[in-house]
Amino acid sequence: MDNKSFTKHISHRFNEELEEIVNRVMAMGGLVEQQLADALSALIEGDDERGEKVLGTDVEVNALEVALDEDCVHVLARRQPAASDLRLVLAVIKTITDLERIGDEAERIGRMAMHLAEIGRGSEVMTEFEHLGNHVRFMLRGALDAFARMDAEHAVLVAKSDIQADRQYEIIMRGLVERMKESPAEVPRMMDFIWAARALERIGDRACNICEYVIYFVKGKDVRHISVEQMEERVGVKSEVTE
Repeated sequence: MDNKSFTKHISHRFNEELEEIVNRVMAMGGLVEQQLADALSALIEGDDERGEKVLGTDVEVNALEVALDEDCVHVLARRQPAASDLRLVLAVIKTITDLERIGDEAERIGRMAMHLAEIGRGSEVMTEFEHLGNHVRFMLRGALDAFARMDAEHAVLVAKSDIQADRQYEIIMRGLVERMKESPAEVPRMMDFIWAARALERIGDRACNICEYVIYFVKGKDVRHISVEQMEERVGVKSEVTE
């Protein structure tokens, strides 16, 4: 994170504490990114070892969430931060919660992939899943980049791209429902795919949440529960969605 994002304090140690917390959030984000990549490999490529790895990584992610929560509580108690410092700590607390939940969704995908490997995963919907998975990974990477730089404009860009993720999710769901209608015997297998698709869609939503926390820290504006157009207006940017 750019040191310019921090308020300069008389206490050099306070600056160090804030930087250390942000760096650990980024480390947690890197773990969650890898967890998602492994989950997608397990699902799309049928890689059981990656599926097992996802479950193991979740333990590390959970431990980091607990440790960072404690660090934030200590900063609040000892330093009694105000203004942008308080917004930063609050943004961190919310971000690590969403990162942990993204990890939970990745774990769910990993479990579905392992179950599909047992009953026969097929390949009829893998292209659509690959498209959605790649887009959601792009969103998570973008949200973490925005957090690292505390870049509100980039955060808006990433949040806007959730429209594409939702469209891809709807395409997958329509296809899965049609397959279940045509072949009731396929319902158990299709349900695993449905749960995996929902998990990916939720990961995209949580990446958007992280973008909202970045905007809250940088601009001091709460942009939850509003449209992307309203978000752009409050931040003062007009973004174009590119991938």
